[in-house]
Amino acid sequence: MSVYVICVGKLKEKFYLAAAAEYVKRLGSYCRLQMVELPEERLSADPSDAQIRAALAREAQAIRAKLPPSASLVALCVEGKEHSSEAFAGLLSAWAQSPAKHLVFLIGGSYGLDEGLKREAWLRLSMSPMTFPHHLARVMLLEQLYRAFKINEGSSYHK
Repeated sequence: MSVYVICVGKLKEKFYLAAAAEYVKRLGSYCRLQMVELPEERLSADPSDAQIRAALAREAQAIRAKLPPSASLVALCVEGKEHSSEAFAGLLSAWAQSPAKHLVFLIGGSYGLDEGLKREAWLRLSMSPMTFPHHLARVMLLEQLYRAFKINEGSSYHK
C-alpha cells in the first residue's frame, strides 16, 4: 500500500519530530509511506479573508503538484467526519481493495485547506471536535494509521 502524508508547514519542535519519526519507522512494516512537507504561505498578523483564501489557493497549487497519479485524497479538516479507530481501520481496509494506487492524507497549515481540495477528497476526516495544532495532528494521524494497520492484522496493540 502506498500512503502519502502531505503537510503544509514544517515540524520544528524536537518532541514532534521524535514522535513522527517513531511512527514513520513503525509504519514501514505496513506501507510505503512518503512524508511531504510544503512551506506555509506567509501572511500578515491580521490577514483579511481574501488574503487567507489566496494563500490557501497557492498552497493548494503546491499540494496538487505533489499528488501522485491515481490518488485518493483524505482531507483532514474540522468539518470532516469523525471515526472511531476501528471504523478508520475499516476504511483503510476498504480503500486497499479499491483500484486507486495511492492514499494521500492532506494536512493544512494554520488556516486549514483550500475548499477546492476538500471538495476533491474521497474522505473529509476530523480527528476530534477539539482544535489541535497542525503539527500535533500529523503525529496523531501517523499514530492512527499505525493503529489501523495493527487492528486490521488482529494485533493486541489496540486494546
